[in-house]
Amino acid sequence: MKYTAIFRVWHWLNAIVILGLVGTVLLRKGFLSWRTNSEIIMTKLSDMGVEIFKEDAVAIAKAIRAPMWEWHIILGYALAFLVVYRIALFFFDKSQKEDFASLDLHKKGVKVSYYILYAVIIFMTISGFAMYLKEELALADATVKSIKELHELVYNYFLIFIPLHIAGVVVADIREEHGLISTMINGRTKDKF
Repeated sequence: MKYTAIFRVWHWLNAIVILGLVGTVLLRKGFLSWRTNSEIIMTKLSDMGVEIFKEDAVAIAKAIRAPMWEWHIILGYALAFLVVYRIALFFFDKSQKEDFASLDLHKKGVKVSYYILYAVIIFMTISGFAMYLKEELALADATVKSIKELHELVYNYFLIFIPLHIAGVVVADIREEHGLISTMINGRTKDKF
């Protein structure tokens, strides 16, 4: 399959944005965890002879990671744009249309996995903005909490999809779809010998 330039642009921008969003979450849960960092701040300051309240250490730790959340929000806006872009591609980029019934079982499974991905991306975009705009939407705290729990649960889909997608593309490129990766990069199909 030959991928059009507009589809390839969407694909790579989408990959960058999703990896950025996943990265901000991994940073939040890892290096920038306020729980871990507040303990480090208290311990290090105590070693220097400075005592602070736990609440102050938590406030400092949260302030350290605040710029990372600004990036999460910026990337969320980018993802929303890419969702609209992909919907437009669905209607206007006819090169991506394949007759589902004519596909073999493997290709049908791949196609279904992409539809699930698109549904997950749309859900994550809507739920993310619902949390971000909770005051403007007048959402109750309990509703926001439920949305947040679902948002964080569905996030795990990306932790499964990303490595499976990369591995699947590499295997397909090696086995039956030679040149798949280069086609997604430069748009040209590899000549067969």
